[in-house]
Amino acid sequence: MQVFAIVLSLVLLTYVAYRGYSVIVFAPICAMLATLLSGGHLLPTYTQVFLVKGLAFATNYFPVFLLGALFGKVMEAGGLALAIADWIMHKLGAKATIIGVVLSTGILGYGGVSVFVIGFAVYPLGAALFKEADIPKRLLPGTLALGLFTFSMTCFPGTPQIQNIIPTKYFGTDSFAAPVLGTIAGLIIITVGVIYLEIRVRNAKAKGEGYGEGHINEPDGRADDHKMVNPALAAIPLVAVLVLNYFMTKAIKNWDPEMVSKFKGVTLSGVAPIWALIVSLVVGVVLAIIIGWKNIKTEKNLQAALNGGAAGSLLAIMNTSSEVGYGSVVSSLPGFAVVSNFLMGIFPSNPLVSEAITINVLAGVTGSASGGMSIALEAMGAHYLQAGVAAGISPEILHKIASLASGGFDSLPHNGAVITLLTICGLTHKQSYRDIGVLTVALPFVTTAFLIIVMTIFGI
Repeated sequence: MQVFAIVLSLVLLTYVAYRGYSVIVFAPICAMLATLLSGGHLLPTYTQVFLVKGLAFATNYFPVFLLGALFGKVMEAGGLALAIADWIMHKLGAKATIIGVVLSTGILGYGGVSVFVIGFAVYPLGAALFKEADIPKRLLPGTLALGLFTFSMTCFPGTPQIQNIIPTKYFGTDSFAAPVLGTIAGLIIITVGVIYLEIRVRNAKAKGEGYGEGHINEPDGRADDHKMVNPALAAIPLVAVLVLNYFMTKAIKNWDPEMVSKFKGVTLSGVAPIWALIVSLVVGVVLAIIIGWKNIKTEKNLQAALNGGAAGSLLAIMNTSSEVGYGSVVSSLPGFAVVSNFLMGIFPSNPLVSEAITINVLAGVTGSASGGMSIALEAMGAHYLQAGVAAGISPEILHKIASLASGGFDSLPHNGAVITLLTICGLTHKQSYRDIGVLTVALPFVTTAFLIIVMTIFGI
């Protein structure tokens, strides 16, 4: 009955998330349902577990969500995101439309711009190029998703996306953990993904299928040239965030430890990833405002950009915090011991397998990479670290596999970012989800599995 209670609550949470209901409302309801069926006490569990754990996550990561959203919004409002995407795609030309769209979205994501902002910024250019090259529009969401939800989010070292920051708390690492492994994973995903898309384009054209007619949400056209920012200048904030993040992460670890000695359980190495990213994103926001000031000032949208970024960050962090609170409640129930023992019993000599499967499953259930990973690591992160050390697996490898695994089953059809992307493109799941699923679910999952197998065989 206790395991049934957990399974029932997970199924219910998945269902309501798929139907578009807010997890802020339903995560505590599902958590309390599992508690009730397990014979627990509702009010103490809600206030002392759900709220305490959920708000602890918000406390730790609020500045990352806030500054990331602000950075994305000012990059958009100043025309910087548009300038970078426009330059990349038009330098490559119509014959390289697929790789152009993928690189445009990927570079912006790797630079710290929110995936939602990138979707809105790159879609008009992508649609224009797809139309010019007469590529079926139904392939555009998958192409955008390859750059948005895979290598830029979880693979390449130093990416400031939250999916690469969360593991630092549990494994004592930083955002540049396992750079070689992450780079290999990213290159595999880019290469295989682009080849897959090119085959899809070739097959569609062989059948006489082109861009198509009668689409909704078609872009009105490109921005006026006089408003376009020099792409070299536009790239400065992105480069600044990445470079400064790297050097600040290393430098903070060498600061005087006395500055945090009065805070219980806090070490410089533990806070370095967050502090470094805070400083980097603040600098990025300021640079983006300065470089894009002409557009921001004339369009009088600085206030709208800042307010919109703040509002969007609150919704994002509350969604994830609610999912973390839900996971913390579930992990406190008696039935979870059975579930966790089963998961940890999968290939017990190699905790990477259990870690990858657990995070994938929970990311799929919650429809959130950050939410699923947080639930898994909050419940079993300490075990994975201990088991990894015992097996000779470095914390950096555990970090990178956790990050890679979070970007697998998270983008199932009920994922909010997937739904938003399809809405931006004016297409449906029926038209375009097949490619999104192959590129952002199957490909990352297989890549992660392949790397774990290779590391196991060669004892890396």
